[in-house]
Amino acid sequence: MKNFELKSFPDDAALASAAAKDWLALLGKSSTGHLMAVSGGRIAKTFFSAVKELAGTSRGPLQNVDFFWADERCVPPDHPDSNYLLAKENLFDPMAIAPDKIHRLKGELPPEAAVAEANATIQRIAPKNSAGVPVLDLIFLGLGEDGHIASLMPNAPAATINSQAPYLRIENSPKPPPNRISMSYAVIAAAKNVWMLAAGSGKEEALRQSLRPGASTPFGRLLQLRAQTVIYSDIAAE
Repeated sequence: MKNFELKSFPDDAALASAAAKDWLALLGKSSTGHLMAVSGGRIAKTFFSAVKELAGTSRGPLQNVDFFWADERCVPPDHPDSNYLLAKENLFDPMAIAPDKIHRLKGELPPEAAVAEANATIQRIAPKNSAGVPVLDLIFLGLGEDGHIASLMPNAPAATINSQAPYLRIENSPKPPPNRISMSYAVIAAAKNVWMLAAGSGKEEALRQSLRPGASTPFGRLLQLRAQTVIYSDIAAE
């Protein structure tokens, strides 16, 4: 039995629209708050645009969402490389998301301070599983061409792979910038739902490798830690 569901689409716009529709439907079924984490990258921008289009002026469901990040670059919030800025310009400002619902990773701070603040925030807001790991309702991920997720890279040391802390400092990332903050495998694996948005022919080999039994890519490692993960993709991976 597979521990993932692969949903195939003709292009990135179609997959982003489907993911946005499914997310809004999920929000519509919840009568309480919704804790979710977003990622950066081109597909995230396409996804945010799809959410805006589908939600229109009906902002109600989004007002109950607490937004976290899967990762962030160690840059100021107004820097072009900031994952926060991408979400702010393409989702938060257009949809008038309340500032107290946005729990950004503060890349402008010294990394140790940013990680400490991020860990304190998510531990305060999110419920925890039996292992004491915060549990989010949904985490959106993108896929790197090397199979990385969030800022969990193929060259990650054992201490990063095995950490139970919610957020980690990432140094020497092979993809610039080298200094980052990332959710841990533990938190991503503990989420109620993880949806991977894998778009673009450049991700084809990474996705195929990740879906193989015993895969050693970061995404492959995550799949092995979870009972179920949903993949929205325009790549013919099987």
